Amino acid sequence: MTLKIAINGAGPAGCMLARLLTQSNKDIEVVIFEGEASLNFRSQGGTLDLRTGSGLDAIKAANLWEEFKPHARYDGEALKVADKNYVLYLNMNGSKEHKDFARPEIDRPALRKLLFESLPAGIVEWGHKLVKVDEDLTLHFANKPSRGGFDLIVGADGAWSKTRARISNAQPMYSGISGHQMTIPNAERDHKELYDRLNRGSIFSYSNGKSIMAQQMGDGTMSIGLWCVQPQNWQDQAPFNTKDNAQIQAAYAELYKDWDPRLSAYTQQADCDITARDLYMLPVGHKWEHVPGVTLIGDSASLSTPFAGIGVNKALQDALLLSQAILAAADKQDAAQALDQGVKTFEEDLFKRGKQVQENTYTNMQFMYFQEDAPRKGIEKFIINAVKDEMGWFTYLLAPLVYAYYFVFKLVY
Repeated sequence: MTLKIAINGAGPAGCMLARLLTQSNKDIEVVIFEGEASLNFRSQGGTLDLRTGSGLDAIKAANLWEEFKPHARYDGEALKVADKNYVLYLNMNGSKEHKDFARPEIDRPALRKLLFESLPAGIVEWGHKLVKVDEDLTLHFANKPSRGGFDLIVGADGAWSKTRARISNAQPMYSGISGHQMTIPNAERDHKELYDRLNRGSIFSYSNGKSIMAQQMGDGTMSIGLWCVQPQNWQDQAPFNTKDNAQIQAAYAELYKDWDPRLSAYTQQADCDITARDLYMLPVGHKWEHVPGVTLIGDSASLSTPFAGIGVNKALQDALLLSQAILAAADKQDAAQALDQGVKTFEEDLFKRGKQVQENTYTNMQFMYFQEDAPRKGIEKFIINAVKDEMGWFTYLLAPLVYAYYFVFKLVY
């Protein structure tokens, strides 16, 4: 029996799942339906760090390690965490490839391009904007004929997933955080001081419900994120045109006028790809009753804000684990029944992992934007939360050292 798999969405999760399935010699047919009209590796945010135990494991299982290595930036792990006065609560240099717990960085467009180019030609059907999935598992598209006959439909179609509506009533809710993303082009050549301060990594600075986040990209640009606690309809209420670059920069100059110039300079030199964004999340612990023939991966299943940096790792791990369930079912005599049971088991694990990721991210968001006197107050919990998944039980030994270090740090600074 040939298993027919439909994947909605050609993002990292969808393409990784397709890669893992198509590289096998199993009797499986795979198609990806993508709403975009054509291939477009446009800038889609900042850089991503891939981690052992999730994202990197998926890359290796997909036999893409050699293709990944030219894009991997281990020096991109350099990280500074500061308050608005540029007091550095954390100042880490980038690591080397051989170090334990290394988290190499890769630009989001580069990852998507790498995954797409690993797929068989023609597997992605562009311009298929999904409208709904019927009970009989027929896919309905905005401007394309309906499609059916699939053994499994996988929703990898992101925050506003139409696939999700087939199995869950949950809708993304506004996180309370919004702002602008923008780019500084040719950073090393034109803004050497800003470039050197970033140390090829990232600066995360926040105080009083506001943040300035700067990340070095592999293409030589810098990605800047300016996030604030704001009402959901902030763009309608803003005293400036939220789509006019000059007015945006003037507004942020005023908003961050009491921040250290070493930080506020990033807001004034970013003048490209300025995009307003509201940040949404699904309810923490989102899950659903199993529906035969449909499942979700990535943001479709457990959307969260980007403040823990683990969303894409979880998405790639989702793809890896779901592929294993599908491939195992393909070997069984009753492949359809085995597939349904395999997907159900996958979902039970997905719910646990998704909740953990959402809780970690929510904890960081609350600390960064809603904790009074952050980052000074609560920096210890932030550090421990950032490493606990990878360090496991060792975190309990590390915690007293973290608290002792910052006790002394706060006496000095």
